Amino acid sequence: MDEMTQLRELRADAPVPDRGALAPGRQRLTEAAAPGRRVHRLRADWRVAAVGAAAAITVAAVLGTRLGDAVAPDRSGPASTAGTLRLDSPAEVLNRAADALEKQPAGPEPRDDQWIYTRTTQAAQGDRNGMAAGRVTYDPDDWVPYDNSAAAKNGRDSDYRTARQVYRAAEALPDDPARLLAKVRSFYPTGNTAESPPEAEAQHSFRAMGLMAQAYPIAPAALARIYRAMATIPGVHVTDHLVKDAAGREAIAITRKEDGGHEQREILLSPHDFSYAGLRFVVAEDYAYTLSDGKVEGQTFKFKAGQILTSEARVEAAVVDAKGEKP
Repeated sequence: MDEMTQLRELRADAPVPDRGALAPGRQRLTEAAAPGRRVHRLRADWRVAAVGAAAAITVAAVLGTRLGDAVAPDRSGPASTAGTLRLDSPAEVLNRAADALEKQPAGPEPRDDQWIYTRTTQAAQGDRNGMAAGRVTYDPDDWVPYDNSAAAKNGRDSDYRTARQVYRAAEALPDDPARLLAKVRSFYPTGNTAESPPEAEAQHSFRAMGLMAQAYPIAPAALARIYRAMATIPGVHVTDHLVKDAAGREAIAITRKEDGGHEQREILLSPHDFSYAGLRFVVAEDYAYTLSDGKVEGQTFKFKAGQILTSEARVEAAVVDAKGEKP
């Protein structure tokens, strides 16, 4: 039986999961494999708090990935845009990025009748370059109306935000980092149920700021304010070398370990213009996990620090005049 058939059968047998507990890797991979279903990426699921070891292991087991063979990522030089920028201080990196963004001219806000085009790719259970047999490209070309009011009003997700809402919310963010973080946490709320419990403030801030940073379009000055505030979040670090995103490109990794978990969330930035490049979840420390449900119940899997669980890269983004149009 081929791997995709196994994955479809796993999805068919599984109950509909609570979205607050659903890991991004399992959600995307299983929904991408299910015929006729469209994947709704992280921007439509703002309360996901962590990768979730069980979900990551389930996907790995179905895809046949060898989890015990993780190796340390390749090391590269400093960010090319910054020249001598040292990747050892998140404050230095993010403030330097903000300085560069503030020098960029701001284009006009898109019209309500325009569309946001994005192209995305994803890798799971990656090797040292983030590229592995589990790599999946799903809905690679995507068009969303800039003013998607109908979806916001009629969608089942009451937290849905249109591109226009995010753009204007970012424009209105204050300069003061503490006030800015509070505004973004309010815009991207945390959970409030037993299935989707509230996050601690620092984790909530980092997750919400990542969602704001990945929004498109967003004015350079607004993104600069976001980066400066991100640098003040407790527990934020920067990887001391460039990493590879799901598309194989070099990227700066701004990281924070997930509270109560073994993984870290990594917001990836382009070393060329400091724009948002993607998102990764990476094992932060060695650990083992034994499955307690599903078709592979009872199996124990070992994870190694540095192992990539999921990696998503935004390859292209643009404002276009019509659905189906590409830049």
